[in-house]
Amino acid sequence: MLQRVLLIEDDEAISEMVGSYLTKEGYEVETAFDGEAAVKKFLGGPPYDLVLLDLMLPKRSGTDVLQMIRSGSLVPVLIMSAKDSDVDKALGLGFGADDYITKPFSMIELAARVKAAIRRAGYAAQGSQAAAGSQASAGEEPQPASKVVTLRGLTVDLDNFSAQKNGEEVKLTAKEFHILKLFVSSPGRVFTKAQIYSMVWEDDYFGDENVINVHMRRLREKIEDDPSHPEYIKTLWGIGYKLGDMQQ
Repeated sequence: MLQRVLLIEDDEAISEMVGSYLTKEGYEVETAFDGEAAVKKFLGGPPYDLVLLDLMLPKRSGTDVLQMIRSGSLVPVLIMSAKDSDVDKALGLGFGADDYITKPFSMIELAARVKAAIRRAGYAAQGSQAAAGSQASAGEEPQPASKVVTLRGLTVDLDNFSAQKNGEEVKLTAKEFHILKLFVSSPGRVFTKAQIYSMVWEDDYFGDENVINVHMRRLREKIEDDPSHPEYIKTLWGIGYKLGDMQQ
C-alpha cells in the first residue's frame, strides 16, 4: 500500500508543486488549503503516515491544527514555513512537530525528510510492539533494574525515558530526552550539531541548525537553574556541546 501524506498548505502553487513531486516519489497525497479543511480530512478518513503542515493558514492556524493532531495521534508532522524565526520553530516543535523545513526548500531535501520521518515513526512503532511483546512473555518474572545516571540534582532514567530535577519530574519531549540521554551517556565527549542531529534524528544533517538550537534551548529551560548560564550542557563556541562537570 502507498504511504499516505496529508499536505496542508494554503498556497495552491506550492501545494501543487509539492504534491506532484511526492506523488512521483510514490506517495498518496491528499491536500487541504485551510485549517478547518485540514482537521476534517485528518479526522474523517483512514490514518495518514505523515502530515506536511504550513503554520500560516486561513480559518484555523497551523498550531491549532498541530495541537488537534497531537491530542490523539503520534503521526509524524513536518512543518513548512516561510518565517525563519526561532519563535515559529519553538511554537511548532514545542507543540510536538517532528521536524521543520524553511521555505524556500528543495524538493529533494523535502522528500528526504519525509522519507526519514516516516522511517523513524516505523522504527518507533516496532520498538513499542517488541517491548510490549517482551513484557507479555515475561509474565511476572522480575525485570532488570533501569540504568540511572545521577548528576547534581538531576536524575536521568535511561531505560524508562524519564528525568527528575531535585525530586520533581521533568516533562521532556522525546527529542529533548534523547538529546539529554546522548550527553549523559557520553560524559566528556563533545558533540557537534551535525552529530546531534544524526544521532537523535537518525538522518542526514541538512545544515538547519535552528532545529538543534530550539531543542537545546527548550531542554535547558527545563533542566538548568539558569538557562542563560547552563551548567549541565555546556556550549563550546564554534565547536558544539558537552556535558558539564556535574557528577556527584
